[in-house]
Amino acid sequence: MTTEESFVPIQMEAWPRAQLFYYYTKIAPTSYTVDVMMDVTVLRKELKRRGLKFFPAYLWLMTSTIGGIEELRVGAKDGVLGYWKQLTPAYPQFHEDDKTTSLLWTEYHDSFSVFYENYIKDTKEYAPSHGIVSAKGIPLPNAYVISCIPWFTFQSFSLHNHGIKDYYFPSFEAGKFVEADGKTLMPLSVTVHHATTDGYHLKQLFEKLQDGMNHPVGWL
Repeated sequence: MTTEESFVPIQMEAWPRAQLFYYYTKIAPTSYTVDVMMDVTVLRKELKRRGLKFFPAYLWLMTSTIGGIEELRVGAKDGVLGYWKQLTPAYPQFHEDDKTTSLLWTEYHDSFSVFYENYIKDTKEYAPSHGIVSAKGIPLPNAYVISCIPWFTFQSFSLHNHGIKDYYFPSFEAGKFVEADGKTLMPLSVTVHHATTDGYHLKQLFEKLQDGMNHPVGWL
């Protein structure tokens, strides 16, 4: 699928969110962050049983879940507002030598196994690459930022984008796992633009995401 085929312009006169979009971009620009705890008990056990890494599974499942919620895929391309049929995860690559990160991306694929193999190849090939953007280059125009802070957990995390113009994709930050009552929980923070995303859409996201985490055998 080409870039042109994967981007669908929005017809503003027929878009139900047109007034909301205008209000939250022109009159009262608003973004907000929601923090939740996701139960990763079943997913983590199944990944360990198969000898697979958690982070690429987290990337794939999140991207797949977003694919089913149009409001989370709204973006601007060449000054035109529309929605992408699929997003691509862009994630930080941590460098142990100087404790910096580089932004890397792996294009989404419907097959988890194909995506997983591509992720392993990308991280291996571009691991030595330093700088704000890895040697793979600038992320695709349909890339959204998804990250993880593995060193500590949190109850609240707030991302400030300092008014980046025309950026409406959600941004995600996960934290260190927490063991509680026999379950493994993962703090997850999502920051969205109110012009495209309401609380109802996040409800959809969290419910679908948790269902995928509870039933990993269906997609691993």
